[in-house]
Parts: sequence; structure tokens; C-alpha cells
Amino acid sequence: MALGSSPDQPQPLGRVIMATKDWVGRLGEIWVDAQVVEIKRRNAPTQFLTFRDRVADMSAQVTVSAMVLDAAGPLPEGSRVTARIRPRMWERNSSLTFECLELQVAGEGRLLAQLEQLKRKLQAEGLFDPARKRRLPVLPRVIGLVTGKNSDAERDVVTTIAGRWPAAQIRTRHALVQGPNSAESVMTALAALDGDPEVEVIILARGGGALEDLLSFSDEGLVRAVAAARTPVVTAIGHERDSPIVDLVADLRASTPTDAGKRVVPDHAAESAALADARTRLRRAVGVRIAEAQRHLDQLRSRPVLVDPTSAFAAHFDRLSLLRHRLDAAIERRLRDEESHVRSAVSSIRALSPKRTLERGYAVLVDDAHRSVCGVADTAPGARIHAYLADGSLDLDVVATTPEGDQ
Repeated sequence: MALGSSPDQPQPLGRVIMATKDWVGRLGEIWVDAQVVEIKRRNAPTQFLTFRDRVADMSAQVTVSAMVLDAAGPLPEGSRVTARIRPRMWERNSSLTFECLELQVAGEGRLLAQLEQLKRKLQAEGLFDPARKRRLPVLPRVIGLVTGKNSDAERDVVTTIAGRWPAAQIRTRHALVQGPNSAESVMTALAALDGDPEVEVIILARGGGALEDLLSFSDEGLVRAVAAARTPVVTAIGHERDSPIVDLVADLRASTPTDAGKRVVPDHAAESAALADARTRLRRAVGVRIAEAQRHLDQLRSRPVLVDPTSAFAAHFDRLSLLRHRLDAAIERRLRDEESHVRSAVSSIRALSPKRTLERGYAVLVDDAHRSVCGVADTAPGARIHAYLADGSLDLDVVATTPEGDQ
């Protein structure tokens, strides 16, 4: 019931606020359709959202428990939601908020949430690990293509590959790329090309479209088939902004079908130009190397030792001549010294020679046994002795012996 009041009998503000809170609390719960324009996450049990009407320019502050928010799945800002809420008024500052008791992502947002849950599941299994991705062949001879029949994607891939590398062969398997059975159709075509031993790389191509149109390329079965393929797989689904789950397990993601053709084969004209440039640079490098070697050879040939190999011996010849001269001089000096020494020795020998003594009038006496007779005691009367003089010898008979004291 309404509170009575007058200028003389006003109601306390707190009573009015509490009465308003009581009235708001009796409004009960209601399901609303809204758009989430802001999410304020924090490390606490209660989280804060901002809901906005999808048509009118009106918004409201909403509190939600972390458990309810997490149960709704991935919820990016801008998502359309269906929420069960009830109004609440905080008496301290009289602010009006809504408490969210249940939250569901609606429309495309629900679809995105389901895809995000599938992504998390596959990521936990390691299917998105970069280490699993294989390198594409440098120059594939046979290229497999899975695409819709007579589609723009098929034309873009074929035209691009033919223009860049005409020698490449394309083996196309047409499949449904949209609709209930499209994922199974793409898997069948992929298996056929993957089983072909001549196919070196496979392209999955489809033009752009709405999220629902590309759902088959986020099918779990198709994603697992691409991950298990023996042949490297390149995906070219939609446009740059499109990102189906199959892109995450493919060995290479191309932004468009045309980009896929560019990624799979090199440009013949560019490669030819690069090859010609490489040949030119190689010839130039070889020419420079030969010129450097020729200059080095010319420098070696211009050195005196190579111009006249015997010139290196000239100094040695001069030194040899000097040594020979010094040796001759040394030998001559030695011979002179030795000659002088010999002459001195000869003079000394001659001075001491018995012959010189004999020439001075002395004689050498020996008996018949050629023993020296040095004194009278060495002989006796009647003995024969021989006297050797300077110019001959005498045979003498000893008549008598006279000792030196008896003379």
C-alpha cells in the first residue's frame, strides 16, 4: 500500500527505499531477449554484464554467478542471449540491477559456442599441434582438388594453377559443400584422393558464405578425416574472415581458393626469372673468381724467383765463393803454420841427429852383436868392435882397455 506523507509529516528516505525494494522484489522472474555489450570478468563468484535491448536504445546492469556464466559456454561481447532474470534494488545507493539466474546463447551465438566447445575438445587431443603439420611438396606433379561442381572455387584453383605451373595435373573430386550430407560427401572425396598414390597434395576449396553455409567444414568427422589423411591437405574455405575448424587441422590454411593455388605451386614466370638471375649472378661470381685467380697467378709469375728461378742461387753462389776463398786462405795459413812447425822440428831433429854428431868427429861403437859400446866395461882386449863414422865405418880390434882413472 502507498505510504502517506505531507510537508508536515514526511516519510524517512530509508523507509521509502525499503518499500521500493520490497515492491521490486515482488516483480518476480522473467525471460528476456537481449544483447551482451560488455562483460566484466573478475576473480570472484559474481560477474557483471551489460545487457542492451536489440532494438531500443536501452541497457541494464546484470549480475551473474561465475558458474552460470561458464555454463553458457564461450560468450563474446555482442552475442545475442536469452536470460532468466529478476530485478534487485540495492538499498545503500538505490541502484537497480538485474540478477541473471539462467543464461543461454541464442541464434548464431549458440552455434559459435558449440563450435568453440568442439575446438576445445579437439585441441585437448592435440589435433591443432603445429608439430603435426607437414610441409607441402616443393613442386607437386599431381594435385587433388575437392570442391563443388562448376563452382567459382574450382575455377579459381584450376585457373591459378594452370597460369602459374602448366605442367601440374589436377585430379578433381566433386562433392557437396553445403547441406546436411555435405560433410560426408567431402570425406568420401577426400578419402578417394588420399588413397591415390600419385596425388601429392590435396586442396579443399569452397567459396564464401554465411556461418551456417560453412558448418560442414567444422564437422567433427571431417576434421578428424583431414587430421588422419596421409597426404598433406590445404584448406581454402570461404574468405579471409571465415575460419572453420578444418582450417586448424589442415597442414596449410589458404585465405581463398586463389591463394591455395598460389601456395601449392610456384609461379613459372617468377621461377624462370629467378633462375635466369641466378645464372647471371653465378656467371658473374665465376668470372670474378677466375679474374681473382688470374691476378693471383700473375702476381706469382711476376715474382723474381719465378721469372728467373736461378736468381735465388746468386746470393748463395756469392756466399759459396766467399766461403771457398776463406777456406783456401785458412788452409794456406794452416799449411804455412804446419810448414814452419815442421821446419822447426826438422832443425831440432837435425841438431840432435847422431849424424850431425858424427860430422863433428864423433863415432858410434858397437860390438859384433850390434850392442852399443858406451864404455871400456862393455868390451875386452881381443874383441872386435865396429866404429861408425860420418862417411863410413871401421872394424877395430881391442888391444887393451884403460879405465878413465888409470890414464
